[in-house]
Amino acid sequence: MAAPHGEVMEPAEAVPAAPRRTVAAWAGWDWGSSAYSTIVTSFVFAPYLANAVAADRPAGALSGSTWLGIAMFLAGVAVAAIAPVTGQRADAGGRRRRSLGLWSALVVVSTLGLFFVRDEYSYLWLGLVLLGAGSVFLEFAQVSYNAMLQQISTPGNIGKISGIGWASGYVGGIFVLLLSFVLFISPDVGLFGVTAEGGLKYRVLAIVVAIWFTVFAIPVLVLVPEIPATATIARVGFLASYRVLVDDVRRLYRSDRHSVYFLLASALYRDGLAAVFSFGAVLAVSVYGLSASDVIIFGVAANVVAAVGAFAAGFIEDRVGPKPVIMVSLIGLVVTATILLFSYGPTMFWIFGLVLCLWVGPAQASSRTYLARLAPAGREGQMFGLYATTGRAVSFLAPGLFALLTGVFDSDRMGIIGIALVLLMGALALWRVNPPPRYQPTSL
Repeated sequence: MAAPHGEVMEPAEAVPAAPRRTVAAWAGWDWGSSAYSTIVTSFVFAPYLANAVAADRPAGALSGSTWLGIAMFLAGVAVAAIAPVTGQRADAGGRRRRSLGLWSALVVVSTLGLFFVRDEYSYLWLGLVLLGAGSVFLEFAQVSYNAMLQQISTPGNIGKISGIGWASGYVGGIFVLLLSFVLFISPDVGLFGVTAEGGLKYRVLAIVVAIWFTVFAIPVLVLVPEIPATATIARVGFLASYRVLVDDVRRLYRSDRHSVYFLLASALYRDGLAAVFSFGAVLAVSVYGLSASDVIIFGVAANVVAAVGAFAAGFIEDRVGPKPVIMVSLIGLVVTATILLFSYGPTMFWIFGLVLCLWVGPAQASSRTYLARLAPAGREGQMFGLYATTGRAVSFLAPGLFALLTGVFDSDRMGIIGIALVLLMGALALWRVNPPPRYQPTSL
């Protein structure tokens, strides 16, 4: 059984440190997958789909942004319903690396399909299906990827390695965003003669993302060894896996309910963290007066700051544990968001927007190690599947509050209150959750 939270569990034997090249290979997946998050779902392709592709929609039809929201909602439902079972089955069969490879390959294939989405309304549905599918595949891949953290770390350096992974992702996002901007988006005629005709300057980035992700995903599939099958997890059919999952959650709650409390608390504040990036570009333009080009440059700077925060906090976390790092980060986020609420102009947004991003990286990286310390050995995939599911279960909260407050007050600025409230609720929920044990438990 797992030791009570806050108690130090002595390991049965010393855990050897993974070779540096193995850690680098693992972090490289974060570097590569960040191209999808940065280009496809955040700064370039999703706005292209919602605006350029849907520009000539028929009278009375829903806007591109609304359809995009529906597509992402359905993707979230799929992740919430399936992620825990995919993680559980990968653990049971000793197929964690294979699972990571499969889902990563499907992300690449769906991304390549985006190249064929021209800036015409008839292509909107193809774009929505491919974007939604790619988002689901990436979430499934991240379940197996996050579960690997225990394989390539020790209790003494897990925070540092998690921070390195997150920082690698941010820096990778910086590189690919800068390259895309300089080589394709900014010039009238980009590399290889690419122009804006037919949306080509945006469509070609789908190929860039697919190649980028593929190149940096391969090393982890070669250098991080496959796990042995977990004998304590029943190998059953897909539908029967849900019955096993329910039984395991009940057992987890009886043996260590603070693990369940953490999943719920983190779902709240992780929704707020996601909203910072989802609505940051919108607020930058509509509230603080940044141009579209300035937003991309800010995105680069934001990734730099978040990477520095995640990397530095990893070293601190190995000394003090993940919970203090998360709590300080959430408080910093709420205070900075409050300052932004009363700030005006591009300069103030640049200053406090970057301060806001400084806290995001540590909160994300330490949340991953928090759960990794909670997950019983051999069941990491299942736990990170639950982590994905609980996150999706409340993923409507921050967007909903943002939409409600901006609509009621007819002001995008007031949406900041909605994001800050979700972050504050997450911090308050986490406050009463016991910190995780230093060493990984051996059973549920």
